[in-house]
Amino acid sequence: MADNSIQKVPEQNLPAGQTAVVKADMSPTLTDGMMLDDGKKSKRIGDRLVEQGLISMDQLNVALHDKTKSGKMIGQTLVELGFISEATLATFLSETTGYLQFDAKKTMLDPEALAMMTKKDVLKYQSLPISIARDKLQFRVAMVDPYDVLALDKLKQIVPRGFEIIPFVCTVSVLTDAAHKSYGVTTSIDGIMKELAGDKKAAKKNMDSLSEEENYSHPIVRLVNAVVFEAVKMGASDIHFEPEETSVRVRNRIDGDLIITHVFHREYWSGICQRLKIMAQMNIADKLSPQDGRFGMNMGGREADFRVSCLPTVHGENIVLRILDQNASIVPVEKLAFSEHNMKLIQKILARPEGIIIVTGPTGSGKTTTLYSMLNAINTTDVNIQTLEDPVEYSLPGIRQSGVRDGGGFTFGEGVKALLRQDPDIIFVGEIRDEVTAEQALKAAMTGHQVFSSLHTNDSFGAIPRLVDLGLQPGMMAGSITACFAQRLVRKICEKCKTSYTASPEECKLLQVNPAEPPPTLYKGAGCKECGGTGYKGRCGIHEILYVDEDMEALISANKSIPELKVMARKNGFKNMADDGVLKVYQGLTTLDSLMKSVNFANRM
Repeated sequence: MADNSIQKVPEQNLPAGQTAVVKADMSPTLTDGMMLDDGKKSKRIGDRLVEQGLISMDQLNVALHDKTKSGKMIGQTLVELGFISEATLATFLSETTGYLQFDAKKTMLDPEALAMMTKKDVLKYQSLPISIARDKLQFRVAMVDPYDVLALDKLKQIVPRGFEIIPFVCTVSVLTDAAHKSYGVTTSIDGIMKELAGDKKAAKKNMDSLSEEENYSHPIVRLVNAVVFEAVKMGASDIHFEPEETSVRVRNRIDGDLIITHVFHREYWSGICQRLKIMAQMNIADKLSPQDGRFGMNMGGREADFRVSCLPTVHGENIVLRILDQNASIVPVEKLAFSEHNMKLIQKILARPEGIIIVTGPTGSGKTTTLYSMLNAINTTDVNIQTLEDPVEYSLPGIRQSGVRDGGGFTFGEGVKALLRQDPDIIFVGEIRDEVTAEQALKAAMTGHQVFSSLHTNDSFGAIPRLVDLGLQPGMMAGSITACFAQRLVRKICEKCKTSYTASPEECKLLQVNPAEPPPTLYKGAGCKECGGTGYKGRCGIHEILYVDEDMEALISANKSIPELKVMARKNGFKNMADDGVLKVYQGLTTLDSLMKSVNFANRM
């Protein structure tokens, strides 16, 4: 079995200033020795195939005889002789080497990576670039033989310094077909637009009638793929396709802000809209009703799901794609930018064996990420965690996840009833929307279960009256609510161009700093290539946690007002989102400008 550790590659064969990193233990090659380590002793591939009953010893001997004449790989020889299929060989190599298989039909190739190799070299070395992830320093490549020494030497020469080569197993026919399709057409957005400008019929073609070949090569298909791939590489959370009177505007939501990336002529919208609806399995004939859909794609080695919403407008159907990156689904709680004060509260909250834990905030504030991270922190083999979600956004290993279907009769309220018969220890209800769901969640907490859920309220205190509005009795709630979280996402200062400066008098007022004291040092981004000149890159959370202790339980039970709850919380050390945000401003994580867009600072002005 191949070792997944990393080693430096000798630089004698590389151009000046370049080096690469590849998976270690490249000695057992499929090309000549055909030796693979099964954990006990090294064996030839042919012997392993015989052991698993995929070929006979006689077939192996014939293949070895032919191999000495042709000089081809043993696997390729076995396929050409008809002793084994390409698909079986690819599956065998994937399982033996530990590398994933390359699926050309479900993978969008990265134009930047394709440009690093010529079609001639791709076919010569049987290696097709899939993607280059500069943020992770990874170069993903589909290979017929992931241990081909000549191919690896060629890859080391083209891969940028310090990048790790991640092989994917691929058959000869799949690689050859993908190479012909990828290098035979333009994949850049500018190139595709020029192609469409010279071919008016292509823009008007019905996307539902494309042949299998056109489904890959048609310029509208390639344009949609390129726009989606570009958004994923930029780290966008949403893609907005917005038709207007004479044009179509494409905007990506990056770090919470919408940025215009492309403006296309209106004549291309029909084809683009049809293609997106086909991908999301929507009804392309229905242009007057809102529709929802979903599809998944491998974006150059990264699995991503897309939730698609289509809404009729005066200028046509407006389509929004929510990007759910499966590689970024679970973040450890420690990396969610919780302050030291809040981390101690989280440890105390998760240690309690029962009660409701509620995370509040508007759409896109990171509620699901926080809830998933807390669930993952307590996910052990001795507990049964079950979830109800609408929809299931990310797959969590070891956790039973169910998607509700309001139209199909499987609602949150009915789902909680069903989950309680599944002997759960911990329950995650995606959202408390109605009285039935609230009552069932409360019953689950009162019978000794930990219940996690979310609500749409402005702050942590707003969860209490919201639950009362849903029909819960204050006296019943008091002993069942463990904590209420509230959070927002703010833009992080780019680490590459971060600079310090002295706070202005206006900023001192917002920070509630004594004017008589020297103003504090704050930070901002000067703007660089890394952050696109914005001074920001990424986002971090601003949080407040209302921990329901005995004093708070007494006030909730007595149905006291929100101001009275806030007084008690402050007395017991509560810190609101503004306090947490100011702390992160001092730490150089964000700016006051970014903070004020998400958190209420009106009482500090």
